[in-house]
Amino acid sequence: ARCQCKMVPRERTNCGYPGISAAECKKIGCCFNASVPNVPWCYNPKPKKVKKVCPNDPYTRINCGYPGIKARDCTRKGCCFKAHPAGVPWCFYHRVVEE
Repeated sequence: ARCQCKMVPRERTNCGYPGISAAECKKIGCCFNASVPNVPWCYNPKPKKVKKVCPNDPYTRINCGYPGIKARDCTRKGCCFKAHPAGVPWCFYHRVVEE
């Protein structure tokens, strides 16, 4: 995710150690940009923009309730509820997707 490394230099937070190589820095999941002096060259990426969605495929549902749970109790737990099809969880967890 290239865009996660685009930020003004003063917003960079150090990730890694002094003198870390670009390859080492990227290997630990950080951004590397040595174009600006006196700021961290290896720095933490911006957090991903994510949103929670209820998965469409009933067969990928991960159970969040118990057999016979009511929709109200399921949503109170913060989960998705769809009372179909048979044989899959009707109360299930959201999936987090990148926007």
